[in-house]
Amino acid sequence: MEPLWLPDLNRYLILSDGAVYEGRALGASGETVGEVVFNTGMTGYQEILSDPSYAGQIVLLTYPLIGNYGINDDDFESDRLQPAGFIVRHAEEHPSNWRSTKNLDQLLKERNMVAIQGLDTRAITKRIRSGGVTMGVIADDLQKGKDLLEHSKSYDDTDLVYSVSTKVPYKWGPSGKESVETPDDDQRLRMVVIDCGLKFNILRRFWRAGCRPIVLPATATAEEVLAWKPDGILLSPGPGDPARLGPVIQTVKDLLGKKPLFGICLGNQLLCHAVGGETFKLKFGHRGANHPVKDLLSGKVTITSQNHGYAVNPDSLKGTGAEVTQLNLNDGTVEGIRLPDLAASSIQYHPEAAPGPWDSRPYFPEFVEQMRKWQTKS
Repeated sequence: MEPLWLPDLNRYLILSDGAVYEGRALGASGETVGEVVFNTGMTGYQEILSDPSYAGQIVLLTYPLIGNYGINDDDFESDRLQPAGFIVRHAEEHPSNWRSTKNLDQLLKERNMVAIQGLDTRAITKRIRSGGVTMGVIADDLQKGKDLLEHSKSYDDTDLVYSVSTKVPYKWGPSGKESVETPDDDQRLRMVVIDCGLKFNILRRFWRAGCRPIVLPATATAEEVLAWKPDGILLSPGPGDPARLGPVIQTVKDLLGKKPLFGICLGNQLLCHAVGGETFKLKFGHRGANHPVKDLLSGKVTITSQNHGYAVNPDSLKGTGAEVTQLNLNDGTVEGIRLPDLAASSIQYHPEAAPGPWDSRPYFPEFVEQMRKWQTKS
């Protein structure tokens, strides 16, 4: 393995607070701008790179050695690389894994993602933890990078969901995406997914649990959702500020009580907004695979995989009919709610857990069972 520090420093990370870090080029050449965030997971860099919730963000991985098991053809969570950029301490050029088809640098070059390595990622992480997330630029030319940062729109002022959502409806089957014309199996429950930034593994999990997922754009209205005659509705994860998604929130309002509804991550925040709740931005977000969450109903503590920068204000839920069911044990933020009278519930973390622990996978069969009960009642 080559040394972590080499003299040919030729790429810059520039933060909006004035900090400049010099490192080595990784991936495509050029410049990129985004909100700089960090993820503490030790594995899962391929899933992170293809997670739509990272759209508009430059992702720093705190684990120092990235790429040691390479890139394979099976673990992508979407059709493209999603973050604005990537920061690692060291990118391994010679991965070792029987599934690997290429190294990290090759993937980034193929998909035209600008990245940087050779930085003190611990120092940058500590800076973000102290000062909060910040806009940043990765650039080959220092002045070009500063100019780009000065004239770029803030992450908080950008609507990202509509750029990552599917443009056309599709179904999910045993081999992945299928045409909406594909016949359904009558033994499977029909679940409509409102795609605000969906990860494929959520669809894989629901397929294995007995569902036929039908994925619609984030712009779908309640009438368009119900036209598919679903047995249940899923609100997907996604990027950005949920408060900016007025049309999607209205759709959720119009769907409440019509069918069983389950929200994941951004879906949890959208459900809270739909009943009158509010969200706020976290100082540096929750991004990693080891966040402890307590279920207030059972007392059980689950180790969860998380990726979000906003949280629900619990005081805003008072009088809405929403009951807080789960809390983050690190900072006490809301991690789940339920609306028992409306057959709706949500969680703030990722139960598909790839990467991450499997503690929360039971939520898939639990929602399937809720759909079956509703079907019987109807």
